Amino acid sequence: MYTSFFGLNEKPFSITPDPRYLFMSERHAEGLAHLLYGVRETGGFIQLTGEVGTGKTTLVRSLLQQIPETTDVALILNPQLSRVEFLSAICEELGVPMPADHHSIKSLTNALNAFLLRNHGRGRHTILIVDEAQNLKVDVLEQVRLLTNLETTKQKLLQIILIGQPELRELLSRTEMRQLAQRITGRYHLEPLSRDDADAYIEHRLKVAGAVGEIIDKRARRELFRQSAGVPRMINVIADRALLGAFTREQHKVTAELVKSAAREVFDRKFMQSRPWLRWAAAAAIGATVVAAGIWGLQQLDRPEPPAAAVATSAPPVLEPAPPMPGGDPVTAAQAAPEPEKLTQILAAAAEATGTDSAFASLFRLWGHEYRRGPVGACKQAEAYQLFCLFQRGSLSQVRGLDRPVILTLRDLDSVQHQVVLSGLDDREATVTIGDSDHRISVNDLENFWFGEYLLLWRPESGEVKSYFPGMRDPDVKWIRESLAAIQGRPATPMGSDLFDEALAERVREYQRDRRLTVDGLVGQQTQIAMNTDLGAADRPRLVRVN
Repeated sequence: MYTSFFGLNEKPFSITPDPRYLFMSERHAEGLAHLLYGVRETGGFIQLTGEVGTGKTTLVRSLLQQIPETTDVALILNPQLSRVEFLSAICEELGVPMPADHHSIKSLTNALNAFLLRNHGRGRHTILIVDEAQNLKVDVLEQVRLLTNLETTKQKLLQIILIGQPELRELLSRTEMRQLAQRITGRYHLEPLSRDDADAYIEHRLKVAGAVGEIIDKRARRELFRQSAGVPRMINVIADRALLGAFTREQHKVTAELVKSAAREVFDRKFMQSRPWLRWAAAAAIGATVVAAGIWGLQQLDRPEPPAAAVATSAPPVLEPAPPMPGGDPVTAAQAAPEPEKLTQILAAAAEATGTDSAFASLFRLWGHEYRRGPVGACKQAEAYQLFCLFQRGSLSQVRGLDRPVILTLRDLDSVQHQVVLSGLDDREATVTIGDSDHRISVNDLENFWFGEYLLLWRPESGEVKSYFPGMRDPDVKWIRESLAAIQGRPATPMGSDLFDEALAERVREYQRDRRLTVDGLVGQQTQIAMNTDLGAADRPRLVRVN
């Protein structure tokens, strides 16, 4: 649509994979080096994680191009399979003849083992790559572990690479997964692009598409980096919408203002009435599914800051009605309330108090505990109080539903990160706590600086972080039954059973649908937190309602 207007041969920011647009940043090159090293060192597991859109698929494609010809690869792209389906998919990928009893795990494993032995005898190497591995069921993960038992007296017969989102790390940290986790010989987490890499990435894609001269100016590129948090897929989506916006305005150069407007549309924010081209662009743009992604930067900040101060935890004072004015009606509290502060000014004035330590000090204080700066990490300190950290990406409506104060990562106009505590929230206004001060701001203002990353503390009923899944037996399954019965208003029979049966899984899915959670029938951290919220647990702080 806009390619000829800008003198391009094709759209430079399509999200469809194209080898010609391959851009290997320093971080991608390092990740690829880890994968190649793992492939050459036979046996065990290699784990690659990264947020949505950071380029994990790019690394897989690069790896497949560089592995030796003496290597056979089984690539599983959809791991949401049963154990039998998973083994069958591996056999199909490797061309292993299916046994007569192809519904038997034992028969499939024997057939696969025979193939691996033959391959090893011929001097060939076999690799299994599982993409989106965070979606693997627990019993399938156990089957994956058992596959590494296929070995000779000197080496393993199968190299396994697990690729997934950060949830994969959480999955493999479970107690029941410790045997598999112990066999992981290499781990690498793919971070988003740096500002310099993002600038080079944008320039690279424009040049491949035939750009001559500057199409996206310097300030617009900086804004693209800020809005996308350096995630390549989000750079593509926002840049594509910004180019479309410039085309409809007949501007031959994309500006920072156009990037901001495009980002508001991409992140589904309310766009200004003075931007009618956005409505036109939304109708004309391709219907791609967009996932707002970002990488949590709490542990990477090294900005110096003063020792954390005590945090005020009380709600803003309720204003008493003013006395009647001469010749007029009384002034109500709502009318007398001051205007919300501007977040830009707040962050500029309090920049020294928006680091990680200050934010954790504020969050700990809301839970009634003291945070100490030092070598012991915040999340480790929290465990001493039977509290656990949960990193999430989502929307303010999700945060409101969890009803807990959270640490938000904000990015100012210069792409500098700030950590603040969201301690109050309603439909129009929010309260952010920085140091010992509370600031009342508008929700719209907050959304312009927040891109979905947050951290909360929570206290599991069992005293430890664990997930519950169909087929398992655990005494705490009774708590799930009792909680659902109280929340949904009817028994989750049999109430005294510690078996997580299919009937209970269906009740969990019903609850997840009502709560707008991921509907998977598993009771993980987010589902447990939501249940605690609905049960009205008294041992936790709540988001103070801003009135």
